[in-house]
Amino acid sequence: MPFPRKLLNEGEDVILDLRPHWRVFVKPALSVVLAAALVLVVANRIDHEAPTYAAVVVLLAALAWLLLRYLRWVTTDFVVTTDRLVHRAGVLRTSGREIPLERLNDIAVEQSLFERIMGSGGLVIESGGERGRHHFTDVRRPFVVQHTIYREIERAQARDLRRLQAEREPTIPEQLEKLDELRRRGVITQAEFEVKKTQLLDRL
Repeated sequence: MPFPRKLLNEGEDVILDLRPHWRVFVKPALSVVLAAALVLVVANRIDHEAPTYAAVVVLLAALAWLLLRYLRWVTTDFVVTTDRLVHRAGVLRTSGREIPLERLNDIAVEQSLFERIMGSGGLVIESGGERGRHHFTDVRRPFVVQHTIYREIERAQARDLRRLQAEREPTIPEQLEKLDELRRRGVITQAEFEVKKTQLLDRL
């Protein structure tokens, strides 16, 4: 299920919406295969029913493990938006964490040799606040995610800078008023005033 649009802020867009890496299914799927093989061997080579029943119980337990892992997988989201990082997980009881991009200080990738081969890994994200260190495991293409988060941080900083510049810059009517005041005080001549006035009006 994709990240709900209703949970986004105004002007916020989703950049990445990831499920955990598929490698989380390797162990439970392998256990199902081995348990199924055990059932076949026991059923074909042992005449007593008790061992067969025991093998079937093992198979059902393996299937339950696989089902539980799938439910956890489908209810876990790692989302990067233009404003924040969101992590949600839980089947019956849901937990969530949101970190604004401006509070992120450092993003490190942890990746074993096996994870490198599989294309997965962990992220260690440091942010401002009491719980400043966050670990996220089984992340798909962690280096791509790391790069994407840094890129969005830079874009957010650029947006904030443009907004601050726009807030600090006086409006054209305000600039014309100050320019006229300088003319009245004799700081600039009438000709200079007309030139500057024309330049400002051309910007409208």
